[in-house]
Amino acid sequence: MLAVQLFSLTSLLFTIQLELSEGMDFPSDAGKHRGTREVITQTPASETGLDQSNNVGYKGSRLRQEDFPPRIVEHPSDLIVSKGEPATLNCKAEGRPVPTVEWYKDGERVETDRDNPRSHRMLLPSGSLFFLRIIHGRRSKPDDGSYVCVARNYLGQAISHNASLEVAILRDDFRQNPIDVMVAVGEPAVLECQPPRGHPEPSISWRRDGSNLDDRDERITIRSGKLMITNARKNDAGKYICVATNMVGERESETAELTVLERPTFVKRPSSVVLLADESVEFHCVVQGDPVPTVRWRKDDSDLPKGRFEILEDHTLIVRQVSSSDEGSYTCVVENMVGKSEASATLTVHVPPAFIVRPRNQVVSVGRTVTFQCEATGNPQPAIFWQREGSESLLFSYQPPQPFSRLSVSQMGSLTITDVQRSDAGFYICQALNIAGSVITKALLEVTDAGSDHLPPVVRQGPVNQTVSVDSTVNLGCQTAGTPPPTVHWKKDGMMVSPVDSRVSLTETGSLKIHYAKLGDSGFYTCVASSPSGEASWTAYLQVEEFGVAVQPSHPKDAALIPGAPSKPEVSNISRTSVVLSWKSSTNAPAVAFLIEAFSYTLGNRWMTVAEHVKAE
Repeated sequence: MLAVQLFSLTSLLFTIQLELSEGMDFPSDAGKHRGTREVITQTPASETGLDQSNNVGYKGSRLRQEDFPPRIVEHPSDLIVSKGEPATLNCKAEGRPVPTVEWYKDGERVETDRDNPRSHRMLLPSGSLFFLRIIHGRRSKPDDGSYVCVARNYLGQAISHNASLEVAILRDDFRQNPIDVMVAVGEPAVLECQPPRGHPEPSISWRRDGSNLDDRDERITIRSGKLMITNARKNDAGKYICVATNMVGERESETAELTVLERPTFVKRPSSVVLLADESVEFHCVVQGDPVPTVRWRKDDSDLPKGRFEILEDHTLIVRQVSSSDEGSYTCVVENMVGKSEASATLTVHVPPAFIVRPRNQVVSVGRTVTFQCEATGNPQPAIFWQREGSESLLFSYQPPQPFSRLSVSQMGSLTITDVQRSDAGFYICQALNIAGSVITKALLEVTDAGSDHLPPVVRQGPVNQTVSVDSTVNLGCQTAGTPPPTVHWKKDGMMVSPVDSRVSLTETGSLKIHYAKLGDSGFYTCVASSPSGEASWTAYLQVEEFGVAVQPSHPKDAALIPGAPSKPEVSNISRTSVVLSWKSSTNAPAVAFLIEAFSYTLGNRWMTVAEHVKAE
């Protein structure tokens, strides 16, 4: 009887376990739970047919008293696994009797090797779910989902945390490939990259010329795939690749080239120099840059005149036999696609003095005023001072007037002696001096008795106003008379006409001829006739035009058409402030008007205009 009861008890226990295992449905919302849930199911005594009081003292009843429902002691964790790789979802449960473990994915029971020996999923003795390889395709993703493990015994069940199994992905195509970048040294360089889509999100690193970029360099920042290099250097140039990496592997972007250009800089700048006329000079200009900069020279903000300067292959500028016209600022201009720089140097040409107006010998009578003209050019502008031969006293233009002195020097350098005395006779020396040298000339002053002087020379027929076209030939006439015969020189706008200009020539008769007239030749031209007795002048205006017909109001070829000099003026009714003059016109062409000039020994050595545009009666 006892044996039968034991058998029946064993059968009963087996039956209860079977009913618990097969008759209990898995809750449909199991996949939605997070946290531990233990479901404990017990069969009432009335269903087992066992009398609890009769069980006391039996072995079977002692076992039931020690049993306890399942409890999850190790929950599965979320996994991200590469396709084709093995993976394990851990699950460990406790209970008595030892619980059975099953796995559910997205609410559906997972088939394992215990159900199908060919399955790639294995249920391990510990309860963990092992995947021989993760299967993941474009259309079929059988292993991707949310998993729970369920531990059961006859006392109930326990459900683990949800654990997701996701398949890692890293696509091939970058959403944004870096592009070539060109910057200058010192500028920031930015290369942008958006990695391929992937899970987990791929990390970004960069390589330059095949080597990993050292992001410990404080100039380098990688943020959101963007590579930023501050203060770019030449050695930052190279081929850059953006590398996207996750557990699947890595992908390389297309190659982008970073070009670091260099603004032009001067290795050697031109230096300012001071030279004497006819010396030569070299201005050096050594530069560097990437790309190699172009080099050109300017003078005073204008391009260099052709033919005057020599430029060597190393960009050295040579100026040979310098003159005052070469003086100025020379600028080396360097330029490439990144930037432009300039460096300037000044050429100063010291030209020794040269006389443009020399004093002439003069003969004056006692009591007259005499002026010795002396003008010089040079660089820097020379100072002019006078000295009487045999005297140590010097007279300068910037000296304040000396009281009771009859000698003075004008700002232009002319020496004037008032109230000439016989003791003033002798040689007077004019000296022009600057840092480059000096020149000396002298003139003789002869003093005669009052009233024995000759009159100053006369300009009988001077130049006339003219309008000519560019490149035409201009003839400015000047007929003079006087005793002794005067010498003739010309001034333009108050300055001596340069004798070095090959276009300008002075004829034997005193006329000034200009060949190939230029616009710059326009101005006032003055014919100056000089002799020891004094000087006379005549001024006309020359207009040179770009386009137009030349107007050449020169003298008529027929001398009879030129008004002649009137008869010698007759003086009458002389007073302290006025005089009456009368004369007869010449028999040639009638004069339109007359110019009246007068000369006085006490007023200087030249004719003075006292009336002009005097109409004939």
